[in-house]
Amino acid sequence: MQIHVVKRGDSVWGISQAYGVNYKTILQANQLSENDQLVIGQALVIPIVGSYYWVRQGDTLYSIAQRFGTNPNTLAQINGININQPLTVGTRLYIPPRPKTNAEVNIYIEPMGDTVSQELLTQAREVAPNLTYLALFSYEARRDGSLDPIPTNGIPEIARESGASLMLVVTNLEEGQFSDDLARAVLQSSAVQEVLLENIVDEARRIGGVTDIHFDFEFLPPDQREAYNNFLRKAANYLHNEGFMISSALAPKTSSEQSGQWYEAHDYKAHGEIVDFVVLMTYEWGYSGGPPMPVSPIGPVEDVLRYALTEMPANKIMMGQNLYGYDWKLPFVEGGEYARAVSPQRAIEIARENNAVIEYDYEAQAPNFNYVADDGTAHKVWFEDARSIQAKFNLMKRLSLRGISYWKLGFPFPQNWLLISDNFNVVKHNK
Repeated sequence: MQIHVVKRGDSVWGISQAYGVNYKTILQANQLSENDQLVIGQALVIPIVGSYYWVRQGDTLYSIAQRFGTNPNTLAQINGININQPLTVGTRLYIPPRPKTNAEVNIYIEPMGDTVSQELLTQAREVAPNLTYLALFSYEARRDGSLDPIPTNGIPEIARESGASLMLVVTNLEEGQFSDDLARAVLQSSAVQEVLLENIVDEARRIGGVTDIHFDFEFLPPDQREAYNNFLRKAANYLHNEGFMISSALAPKTSSEQSGQWYEAHDYKAHGEIVDFVVLMTYEWGYSGGPPMPVSPIGPVEDVLRYALTEMPANKIMMGQNLYGYDWKLPFVEGGEYARAVSPQRAIEIARENNAVIEYDYEAQAPNFNYVADDGTAHKVWFEDARSIQAKFNLMKRLSLRGISYWKLGFPFPQNWLLISDNFNVVKHNK
């Protein structure tokens, strides 16, 4: 798979000729219509085996081979080049594909209302072949140990057909917010915990196809840190005996002493010892109520991952990844209007509609642009594209992580799923 960044004067036809790919294949891969104008700075995926590289000033076969993780002799042989001759600037070299690595891939699905919408089911069906887990978000724990159910119609069938398994997500959400009082009620009562675990197993068996029970308890009182650890120990013993894996979601920390109620009760070392794997929520640096910035800048994401690796093995870590960006009105006013969440596809449309040029922040590894809306208001958009997600995949592989977990289904990003299949052999537990 090749990533091509649109330059002034580019057309889909011209790009197709450069890469030797039918232009309709490029349109389909990027979910473009023939009438869609390309946006300067837009990242396109070009479906080819391997990739192409155009020689730049100062390049050698050795430096290019090192950059792409291959051998200079292999490059010379494939491209019919004398390894001892200098390269000509502008020469197109074919780069063979790297071997794929195994990875687990999860995505949360959050049905609203009394039934799963056809739109969500359609999207789930499209991405399920690239999933290890489809996570049902969320079953809300209650103070008596009962579970507040969610609609699941159609989801088990999609998972079964694709070989994906289901992840049943249990939270301490109450009236739309993570509740510290609810968490305390559960964590301080052995009787409530026993009822809760029985109800979780009953629901998992009723649905069918569930392999993992995922606890996403957030905004816990700091004094409940050990109580949460003990509950997970009890849950792990019970669920393993019943044939299920157990996982947990963790706030993005960079030290064991990080302060704040979102962080203090999340014990990375204990979770790494107790559960089968964790999902690190490595996103929301840029968030709807905050100032414009990347949602998951790669530097801070890597800082969290490297701290996690000091507390648990890499094969227990799933990196969290957003499938959305935000559109902020400018100037940003703290406590003012929230930014609007947008999918990568919608971000491109907004740029096209407003003749915006997409820039790329190489430090954050994130695309962004500015525009002025019809009502005269200035806007800033940070989002994800093929470049930013490939940077995360490279980080995953460099750190040998277990996999990646997306929040959430409902934000179309076709390039992501093509790059998943290009980079990884997706692990399947249900076949």
